[in-house]
Amino acid sequence: MKKIFLYILPLFCCLSCSEDFIDLNPPSNLNADGFYQTETDMNQAVLSAYTRMRDLYNQQYIRLGEIRSDNTTYSWLSGNPANEKGIDEFASPLLPENSFTTSAWNDSYNAILRCNLVIGRIDDIPFTDEKVKAQYKAEARFLRALYYFYLNRIFGGYGLNGELLGVVKVDKEITQAESYELGRVSLQESYDFIVEDLVFAEANLPESYGATDVGRVVKGGAVGLLGKVYMTMAGYPLNKGNDYYNKAIEQLRKVINNPKHTLEPTYRALFDVSNKNTAESLFEVQYKKGTQGGATGSPWNNNFAPRFSDKEVVLVGDKGGENSPTQSMSEAYETGDPRKYVSMRDGWVNAKTNAWESDKYVCKYYDVSSSGSDNGNNWIDLRLADIYLLYAEALVRVGGDKQEAINYVNKVRERARNTPGDPEVEKPEGLLKSYNVSDFSTNDALLLAIENERRVELAFENHRWYDLVRTGRAKDVMTASQKYNGFPDFTWSDDALAYPIPMTVMQSNPGKIIQNKGYTQM
Repeated sequence: MKKIFLYILPLFCCLSCSEDFIDLNPPSNLNADGFYQTETDMNQAVLSAYTRMRDLYNQQYIRLGEIRSDNTTYSWLSGNPANEKGIDEFASPLLPENSFTTSAWNDSYNAILRCNLVIGRIDDIPFTDEKVKAQYKAEARFLRALYYFYLNRIFGGYGLNGELLGVVKVDKEITQAESYELGRVSLQESYDFIVEDLVFAEANLPESYGATDVGRVVKGGAVGLLGKVYMTMAGYPLNKGNDYYNKAIEQLRKVINNPKHTLEPTYRALFDVSNKNTAESLFEVQYKKGTQGGATGSPWNNNFAPRFSDKEVVLVGDKGGENSPTQSMSEAYETGDPRKYVSMRDGWVNAKTNAWESDKYVCKYYDVSSSGSDNGNNWIDLRLADIYLLYAEALVRVGGDKQEAINYVNKVRERARNTPGDPEVEKPEGLLKSYNVSDFSTNDALLLAIENERRVELAFENHRWYDLVRTGRAKDVMTASQKYNGFPDFTWSDDALAYPIPMTVMQSNPGKIIQNKGYTQM
């Protein structure tokens, strides 16, 4: 029987047998039935679960996260961009037929289906090494957890029935008839499912791989992601509180105490396109330019470039005018912070007129495209500096050792001040000084300092919106920043903390899928 899920035909993309993991490129679509029979087949199925990440991270996740926040906006939009404005400007109503929410849902479940194929079939396939079998299963469960983590942070929230709902839980391959019976589960159940997958992944993933498998998730990725999940569960909307902040502390400490994970010497080196999968990176989405049709390339350098720039910003390919830094983002950096020079520019000099164009853009992911928008930048989804700052925050929230918390913030700041910045600007004296406990009169003041450190350290890496939601700071920050950054006035509603379930899903499963509060039940 044909296997499908939620009306999305599965594309079981098989990967070629290259010696380099990041060079793998799906040449064809294969029917799952009758194909995945051997250890080699199952390895290809696992790699297929990774490939879907490119579509999700190329567009949907950034639009629904980073651009939703006060960090970035669009510097150029064509036509009547209701979909973009609904996300970026909190324009009302944000419609369930928004193409970006629909794509995020569809592509995420397509990827989950691929994970379920591995998880459901691998036990019946003979392996020469049972540890490798457990590793493949652990990879699939990590990826499934990651996809569900995004889905629940995007769509999880209070339903029209007043209950706190997660997304649709699918833990196995299902038939079309079975899919019509599915509804949303509680948000608690959704997160418990994520935790279960990550616990298994942590227990069965290796610490590292050989050169041919670099890019596959390592144990530290599962450990760190679980810590981040606990931080999210501790905050809004589950509000599990100190018990889960303490769980996060225990989990994050495992990463911190693992000598395999270290900060890169400079912030600039971390985003050097030739320096992928570093000891700081716990998990990153793999891209490689130069494959046929740019199938494995990254579009960010081109997408983030000012629309009407020429070769002043990128040398090859289109310019999208997306993910443009806001004024408040520009001002969030301390004067002379080298991270700003690595991450963004406040404008560019027009080569034809020699005039300064005040058109902010992200330069963090710079590469020279082979053609079109085919760059080689990986997307670092989870890294050690993120873990340090989450750990510091959790310690403060539970009333723990503030000096220890500050020490980890200072590690991030020390690396930043030792990074080469703008060569034309002399570093100011006292740049990014190390903090002391006496610098903060209250825990709230320290938490705000950590929040801003996360903002500038992780800028344009798609963390800010989810930080604001889980900490309960979204309303205060967004209402102030939208006005400051020149967006149209809007009236805040907590309904904006969750996106609407896509209309196509509602229509396909009438009466089974409960819509989020603030949106219309189909």
